[in-house]
Amino acid sequence: MGYDFLAELKRVGALKEGHFVLASGRHSHQYVEKFDLLRDPVATQRACEELIRRLGDLADVDQVAGPTTGGILLAFEIARQLGLPAAYAERVAEGSSERAFKRGTVIEPGTRVLAVDDILTTGGSVRATLDALAAVGAEVVAVAVLVDRSAGTVDFGCPLVSLAKLEIDTWEPDEVPDWLAAIPVTKPGTTATPATAG
Repeated sequence: MGYDFLAELKRVGALKEGHFVLASGRHSHQYVEKFDLLRDPVATQRACEELIRRLGDLADVDQVAGPTTGGILLAFEIARQLGLPAAYAERVAEGSSERAFKRGTVIEPGTRVLAVDDILTTGGSVRATLDALAAVGAEVVAVAVLVDRSAGTVDFGCPLVSLAKLEIDTWEPDEVPDWLAAIPVTKPGTTATPATAG
């Protein structure tokens, strides 16, 4: 029986059902809590093994890079499995979307890099990582993510590989359907305390 990543997300409790207010302010009935997966070293190892398998020849790189925070864990584990160094793109300043490689990280010009991240929605953190890689002259071979929620709207100019594609409906606060409005609101990424609706 093959590897089923969506089943794995459900097994570890990462694919959640309810009423969620996302970071964008939009409301949704589903949410992927990546840290429910990334807290589980064995599940993370298996997911990274499957990403490497799906990448095939695209995994023939010199280095793996990912953005903070979830991308660090994935970059480390994929690099460990491939026997390569990992690099982490951090925000250049608090509140900035721009990223850079800090703490003495050296990526030589021409280095072939696999960029990885956890959940792809708008592609902002991946794009900032790609910009940081371009700034040091690296060659991005591919982008790999656990879950692609972009519905095909994101193009990085290189191959994109994911373990799952999810199209999750979202609504503006004044467009929330009655059936969803009847469910208590939770703001993911914060405490488990329900958020205030509206």
